[in-house]
Amino acid sequence: MKKNLLWLVVFCFSISAFGQAPKHTFKLGESDFLLDGKPFQIISGELHYPRVPKEAWRERMKMAKAMGLNTIGTYVFWNLHEPQKGKFDFSGNNNIAEFVKIAQQEGLWVILRPSPYVCAEWEFGGYPYWLQNEKGLVVRSTEKQYLEEYKKYIIEVGKQLAPLQINHGGNIIMVQVENEYGSYAADKNYLDINRKMFIEAGFDGLLYTCDPAADVKDGHLAGLLPAVNGIDNPAKIRKLVNENHDGKGPYFIAEWYPAWFDWWGTAHHTVPAEQYTKKLDSVLAAGISINMYMFHGGTTRDFMNGANYKDISPYEPQTSSYDYDAPLNEAGNATEKFRQFRSVIEKHLPAGQSLPAIPAAKPSMAIAPFKLNEQVALFNMLPQAVKNATPLTFEDLKQDYGYVLYRTTIKGGKQGELQLKQLRDYAIIFINQKRAGILDRRLNQNTLSLTLPEGDVQLDIFVENMGRVNFGKYLLENKKGITEQVTFAGTEVKNWSMYGFPFKNINSYTTKPSAIQGNGPTLQKGTFKINTVADTYLDMTDWGKGVVWVNGHNLGKYWAIGPQQTLYIPKEWLKKGNNDVAVLELLKNDQQILKAIDQPILNTLKKINVE
Repeated sequence: MKKNLLWLVVFCFSISAFGQAPKHTFKLGESDFLLDGKPFQIISGELHYPRVPKEAWRERMKMAKAMGLNTIGTYVFWNLHEPQKGKFDFSGNNNIAEFVKIAQQEGLWVILRPSPYVCAEWEFGGYPYWLQNEKGLVVRSTEKQYLEEYKKYIIEVGKQLAPLQINHGGNIIMVQVENEYGSYAADKNYLDINRKMFIEAGFDGLLYTCDPAADVKDGHLAGLLPAVNGIDNPAKIRKLVNENHDGKGPYFIAEWYPAWFDWWGTAHHTVPAEQYTKKLDSVLAAGISINMYMFHGGTTRDFMNGANYKDISPYEPQTSSYDYDAPLNEAGNATEKFRQFRSVIEKHLPAGQSLPAIPAAKPSMAIAPFKLNEQVALFNMLPQAVKNATPLTFEDLKQDYGYVLYRTTIKGGKQGELQLKQLRDYAIIFINQKRAGILDRRLNQNTLSLTLPEGDVQLDIFVENMGRVNFGKYLLENKKGITEQVTFAGTEVKNWSMYGFPFKNINSYTTKPSAIQGNGPTLQKGTFKINTVADTYLDMTDWGKGVVWVNGHNLGKYWAIGPQQTLYIPKEWLKKGNNDVAVLELLKNDQQILKAIDQPILNTLKKINVE
């Protein structure tokens, strides 16, 4: 009797610990995935919870079902969930457990990618900025401090998501260990540490790795399924997987790219659906599983865009729009690519299955021009200064994102070159609060010729973090601001006052009806009134460079150089009646008129004169 009672207690504990008793099984067969013991072909699309308003998650998932997807994939973003060391956040739009549960309610399986490194055109590849303040810490390595912080994080993620695995009654069918690690290094011990951490965090279901074809050998860990990224030739996929998996399958394209992302100053990337429909058809006909990256990109808001940087290419910060030319556009509407892919998928449905109708496109609206009637010059609302002999980085100042003003006084009456060593990433230079020039890391600019007036001169350098590098070896060189020294005419400039503008809560910055003085950055606020709520797009074509908030929501960055000229406002963040808007404008403070249009502009490049 005692033995039976003990068993009952253990059984009840297991149910309470992991949510509910298992309902399904998901395993690897010799050549197929096996769902409840039967062959199952994953037809998945990537969809990232922070790039879509929480209120619209279900809508996007219904669209996934309508295209024929049976699964969605998502990363988990460390810098969202632990923005400051030891302070975890899984609330609101960060509530990934809710995201997974909604997917289950909508009949979708989930492939989870919770490794600390995500790439994803995301700030610092998903790493929180504060890791760089841990002296000696090295990301993506076996360095002790990194593994300690990693472990704390993955344990917290496990608390949220391990109970939602299929073997515990949930809908997470696979969990990815690391992310394209073979493109970075080849340390199998490090990969095995990752695997063990996942299991300790409760991820005791099916684990896998994913790498580009050329890097599978280095990124794969024996015993785990090796998934392949970026190729869609069935014979090559089978060969690669067999070589690294004891001659067996199943076969899974973890990232299939029928489109691409954008970065500032470069043409909008589009790929016609016709170039990919036959490839999709051949993959599905061969029984190979697939995850489209992206099915729906959405928008990268809240200063969370990343950047690419290599020795042979310039710094390339990504745009806020993550439309990606994906089957589902930035606003969540079906595109021609969506319809053509759906037609291909429909051909390969199991007997007796049919697809739901495609939901109608959401209405969108224009908003008539309106004036922002309150403003303030940032130079007139300085926070408390941090003083130091040499410039401090954002990280030194314990500031994650946004802007820092560096101010000092130098002796005038001479000419010379101002040099900012290792500027990251964009600096507006002011002499006695008059703009003297701009330095842009994208263009490899770090020096500016100046002629200083007589007497003491106030030198201001307003620096923007335009996104930490998210891929490659430069993950280890990601501090922001003026990261080394400033010299003028060959002499080091010292004695700096630094003022941080992280813009975490736009409501904490006050404005008033007054004329703008000087030509420095400004914050402007106003309201617009609407009688109907619908998606819309702020047209920033006539503005310079900055950020917009609507009803407290950060919509992302704009920059006149393009290709993105509009900022998407989802209907979920609007309300009937008055809506609040705030604009941080860095370059054109005489611009005060805003308007919205009913379609995005994502493909217009412009040359702008900012001198």
